[in-house]
Amino acid sequence: GEFVAIVGPSGCGKSTLLRIVTGLIPRSGGELAVFGKPVSGPVTDVGIVFQQPILLEWRNVLENVLFQIDMRGLDREKYRARALELLAAVGLADFADRRPYELSGGMKQRASIARGLVHEPPLLMMDEPFGALDALTREQMRIDLERLWLETKKTIVFITHSIDEAVLLADRVVVMSPRPGRIETIIPIDLPRPRGLAARKDARFIAATDQITEIFLERGVLQRQPA
Repeated sequence: GEFVAIVGPSGCGKSTLLRIVTGLIPRSGGELAVFGKPVSGPVTDVGIVFQQPILLEWRNVLENVLFQIDMRGLDREKYRARALELLAAVGLADFADRRPYELSGGMKQRASIARGLVHEPPLLMMDEPFGALDALTREQMRIDLERLWLETKKTIVFITHSIDEAVLLADRVVVMSPRPGRIETIIPIDLPRPRGLAARKDARFIAATDQITEIFLERGVLQRQPA
């Protein structure tokens, strides 16, 4: 039920870590367990949302959400109501019969989130899902995702480049170093929820973002402004 964000520079291994957790690629060492079970191959009881929505152009929005069900060989009629419920939850109730080309970037990503949740996975992995969106859409998507998470209480692992986004969304922020990627620190975030636009003014938000920023300055990921 926890929301964990992983933040780090490009190339540090964030997406690789996601693939290792889901068993899509093998780990080179150490131990790994998901919900107490050792990972020795692909973890199927999981939902994944990628940076690009990857919707099938020949399917409408509802059919794209149900593609997850079709690929798993589940009863699509059983999950149809769940798909429609999720589309309503992400603000796409009136777009179920639209094709992807009729949607904005944010709407496409909302559809991909519904697809990732339709089979009721206990774990949702999100690999920079808002990275390709404009700033305003990204902010709204962040607020919408938090609301959806509060309703479903799924375990979410969220990968991002954005320090602000990580702090605003997560219960804990895992900070990674530049290549070769290492875990620099894990920061608990005690901001009250829901965290709307006003959360950026909270002293706890400022302290957490400053702490992460200082780590990246020390590691040369960010450069200090010349005096």
